Amino acid sequence: MDPLSFSSQVSYRRRLFSDQRRTGLTEAAVTGSATIGGLPAALVVLDFGFMGGSMGSVVGEKVALAFEMAARRKMPLIAVVTSGGTRLQEGPLSMMQMAKTSVAAARFHQKGLPYICVMANPTSGQVYTSFASLADITVAETGALIGFESLRGMEEATSKPVPAGAHTAEAQLAHGSLDFVIDREDLKETLETLLDLLYHRYSLKPEGKVRRSHHIEDPVAKPAWGKVELARHARRPSGKEFIERMVSNYVELHGDRAYGDDPSVIVAVGSLGGQGVVFVGHDRRHGDGQPLPEGFRKAQRGMKLAAKFKLPLITLIDTPGANASLESEERGIGQAVASTMATMAELPVPSIAVVVGEGGNEAAIAFGVADRIIMMENAILSPISPEGAAALLYRDTSRANEVAESLRLTASDCMELGIVDGVVPEPDDGAHADPAAAARHLERALLHNLSLLEQQKIKQLLKDRYKKFRRMGEYSSRFKALMVKEAELLSGYLADRVRRVRHRKENELEEEEEGIPE
Repeated sequence: MDPLSFSSQVSYRRRLFSDQRRTGLTEAAVTGSATIGGLPAALVVLDFGFMGGSMGSVVGEKVALAFEMAARRKMPLIAVVTSGGTRLQEGPLSMMQMAKTSVAAARFHQKGLPYICVMANPTSGQVYTSFASLADITVAETGALIGFESLRGMEEATSKPVPAGAHTAEAQLAHGSLDFVIDREDLKETLETLLDLLYHRYSLKPEGKVRRSHHIEDPVAKPAWGKVELARHARRPSGKEFIERMVSNYVELHGDRAYGDDPSVIVAVGSLGGQGVVFVGHDRRHGDGQPLPEGFRKAQRGMKLAAKFKLPLITLIDTPGANASLESEERGIGQAVASTMATMAELPVPSIAVVVGEGGNEAAIAFGVADRIIMMENAILSPISPEGAAALLYRDTSRANEVAESLRLTASDCMELGIVDGVVPEPDDGAHADPAAAARHLERALLHNLSLLEQQKIKQLLKDRYKKFRRMGEYSSRFKALMVKEAELLSGYLADRVRRVRHRKENELEEEEEGIPE
């Protein structure tokens, strides 16, 4: 009860007895199990009313045991924490509970079970910097004080008052540390939805024989520039709108856990055709759909959640390109794009990438390393915009409509080039003319492809994915022509070198003969 025989004006033992009588609790942590929406879950609750919810040896042990019990029973764990400061009466033993609970949380993650943490008011100190910040999904109550240090501690450290609105749940959400902020009355329903999506998994199965992919023929072929204009249409549905129309019971997640939350990238968990799915997509309504580094890191969080919970991943691509500002460079845009592609390439779950609008350069392909790539009928995919190409070629952006044809950026072009596996039809005047119909067409295509991918073993899926991208541009008629040309150039170069060497030798022999006396 008092491992250090701590000395103060009020003894540690007396303080514990006082809080026990006042709260009716034996310690700051209450653990157990319950059902939420009919699903079992382990619970860890830290009560600020008992010694500020601080974590001593008993609290650390109860938390670790709760993780172990949840892993043993194969059930999710939900932690609800209010905590501040350090259980200073237990000295270094209190600090070591951070390591104990973090190790327990890490081992629990290996079981592939959901861990959700709800941070109430306040959450700080050792609990915040250990197991509370290691959850798969981290949420906070509206207006809660959340942070590493207490407000008083921050003011003492900086000798400055803390700005209004800082150190709150809303501020932490804006800086990428939380998935969302929620009112207490909405918490139960949201937890039920998350548990249903992450804990119970259903897979789709095709009925009868179905074609692997499908392709629509454009009855009235539109010029490439016409497709560009349709792909960029102001009323064309973007990633988030497609999710809202196709998916039931979806929960949007936020933040990269390092710097901020980029609204131009959406990450959501939802139900498509009765099956849990993770969505990662661009939202052109924010930042013109140009992701920042934190947007790519946020996407990686979604991809890793899909891998952990064995949920299919669907990406919705609609971006003119990555954010090219100096701030973006300084925050590591190059590494963020590259690591997003690498993460997606190795995901041990089925994946589908859909180009729903404009697929521009690195920001598009970062979300496109999937088992199936499909395009909406009027979508485009290009390493450079027609305007950018026209500026490079002609120093005249007004000639973008001419360049568009040469870029081969339409869905039909990409199908012919072997880049995409299928094209999804749109309403006659484009997706913007009837977003509901466009979403229905896309939903059917997604369910069709998911039902096929779900039948494959993961090992074969990864092997096929590698081959898919390894073959792109590997050996085409163009590649063959280039190789023939290169061989001809090399042959000509070698023949020229041989002639030069032979000519030099002949000259040397003639000089030697002229120098010999008769």
